[in-house]
Amino acid sequence: MERTKRYVTELILGAKGEAPAAPKGTNPIFDQMRGIDWPIRCTVGPGLEGAIACKSRVGFVNGSEGTLIYRGYDIFDLCAHSTFEEVSYLLLYGDLPTESELASFESRLNEYRFLPNTLRTLMNAPVERMNPMAALRLGTNLMHQRQTWRDSEDARPSLEDAIASDEDSIPMETRPTGERHAIYEFQRRHLRRPTDPRLAPDDAESMDSCIHLIAGMATLAAAIGRLRRGRLPIEPDPELGHAANLLYMMTGRRPTPVEERVMDVSLILHADHGMNASTFACLVVASTMSDIYFSVDAGIGALYVFSSILNSCELT
Repeated sequence: MERTKRYVTELILGAKGEAPAAPKGTNPIFDQMRGIDWPIRCTVGPGLEGAIACKSRVGFVNGSEGTLIYRGYDIFDLCAHSTFEEVSYLLLYGDLPTESELASFESRLNEYRFLPNTLRTLMNAPVERMNPMAALRLGTNLMHQRQTWRDSEDARPSLEDAIASDEDSIPMETRPTGERHAIYEFQRRHLRRPTDPRLAPDDAESMDSCIHLIAGMATLAAAIGRLRRGRLPIEPDPELGHAANLLYMMTGRRPTPVEERVMDVSLILHADHGMNASTFACLVVASTMSDIYFSVDAGIGALYVFSSILNSCELT
């Protein structure tokens, strides 16, 4: 089995050798992620095509040139020598984890994959008749309600302090060029956090919330897939890694090492894809001071049409 897994690695490195070489004198890993001096002129087409919404050092994708960079690392190297857990840590924290950091991160992912209460509530919905993305959005909202305290009485702002989050940034609209940075007319409210930490394991805006979503999404996706086929969800196996668990929860059997390796590479490739439609939708919602769960929910909604096409293919 190890020999077959090494063969997958050799295929990846072989593909790297056949990838188009960058022009002389350029470094695609860093030059393409160089910062932007604002304001900047750009031509915007229909559907915001060509619009420059932000700058990022997290990831860069250039489909026409076959370039995909995570935090300065070439995607071929990450797929060949890393795992999805390591890449997730890299994207979240900016550096590859040490051995102890990886062990702690994997332990948290393993713990957060278990969503018995969320799945129990999800099963009350007609998941088998829902669009897959609609079901995933529902599951995300149920995670938010179940795992955070944002819907509790403690999280509600006072009427005196409540300010609409959709007010314009007026200084950017003043002549002749406006302010260099947005100066918003609203402030983040100070939430009254519960004093008992056991009642508030997730505040819906911390790094822990992101790890909850990474782990929980695999459980939700697998459960939805099984429910749509008339089967009951399967609990994650604490002895398996992320990719293996996703396959196990989908199929009901432990994957072979090769199946696990291929799924792991696939998850790495899809971990970040720059400013696509779903990423942009997430950023727009997050910019209103909404939390990470609702921001991801918006990104899932942006994939509705694509999932409808897949759903039609599946039904036919």
